Amino acid sequence: MSRFPRGFVENSSMEEPKIGRRPTICFRPINPSDLERLEQIHRDIFPIRYESEFFQNVVNGGDIVSWAAIDRSRPDGHSEELIGFVTAKIVLAKESEISDLIRYDSSKGEETLVYILTLGVVETYRKRGIAKSLINEVVKYASGIPVCRGVYLHVIAHNNPAIRLYKRMSFRCVRRLHGFYLINGQHFDSYLFVYFINGSRSPCSPLYVQNTSIFCILNSFCCDVSLRFLHRWGYR
Repeated sequence: MSRFPRGFVENSSMEEPKIGRRPTICFRPINPSDLERLEQIHRDIFPIRYESEFFQNVVNGGDIVSWAAIDRSRPDGHSEELIGFVTAKIVLAKESEISDLIRYDSSKGEETLVYILTLGVVETYRKRGIAKSLINEVVKYASGIPVCRGVYLHVIAHNNPAIRLYKRMSFRCVRRLHGFYLINGQHFDSYLFVYFINGSRSPCSPLYVQNTSIFCILNSFCCDVSLRFLHRWGYR
């Protein structure tokens, strides 16, 4: 994906005030006043560094669409401050890395896809369904584009919570990409997930898709078990 940043999905470990109440989560577009906060959360969450141009495109509504999650019920005067976000980009289906997975209908003109670039939620707001809601915003947006065939994303192979979330949301794990991410000089694999929309479906056989999905689930389970075993014996 040389023309725009490689997508990364993670949760934040940054220090946030504890929540002793039920938050009122709302969603809105990211705007220029969010720039500093957006950059801060990305620095904290992701091991991948994003260029200034990326953030400018997000906040100024360039060729990137975005949604901010905010807590309207915050009593500290920060009810408009980002506590989660998702950024995405429309790409031509025929120029995407999953062009071989899309059934084309030439009568509908240039068919597109929506690629999720970054997705994150700060730590104190995790496990509240915010990430799922943000993804649903993207799916709803993409579904409203008649020529859009799907939403797709990458996730690093050891991000088991994200993998489980996508499976629950009916995303299909269609491919494993070896060495997709380069982080601190080390390569990491990623899985490619697709959510087909507007009547689109994978041209791969159902058995192929099923086997790939099962592989993703088993690999995620084995990785989780291995990490628990290592932690039990004092390894980190």
